Amino acid sequence: MMDGNIAGKKRVLFLCVRNSARSQIAEGLTNALCGDRFEASSAGTTATRVEPGAIKVMAEIGIDISSHRSKSVREFIGRPFDYVVTVCDESQPDCPFFPGGKESIHRAFDDPSACRGTEEEILDCFRR
Repeated sequence: MMDGNIAGKKRVLFLCVRNSARSQIAEGLTNALCGDRFEASSAGTTATRVEPGAIKVMAEIGIDISSHRSKSVREFIGRPFDYVVTVCDESQPDCPFFPGGKESIHRAFDDPSACRGTEEEILDCFRR
């Protein structure tokens, strides 16, 4: 436990701009599905709120992220991570950078909170 890992778990930080949807979903999925191997956190350049659509679609698959809060990347400065994963889409020049990861990964996802339409159409964006 020299680097702060809990029981040998790899630490992952998911980053996006507002920490409201993509990174929250990634944190919830990783902890629920791979929590025996990974300890996931998420943050954004600017903390806002967790989107209700993200909470709703995660609940549809049995994962409760209703207690999550949006966090600023500043909260994680100085903490070591095995992986830092940015999940911003390619059109966002303000996608955050975090220097504390052993390995950086980028995987672009469209921002579901930018979707417009009926409630069901918006939720479909979050499901994607």
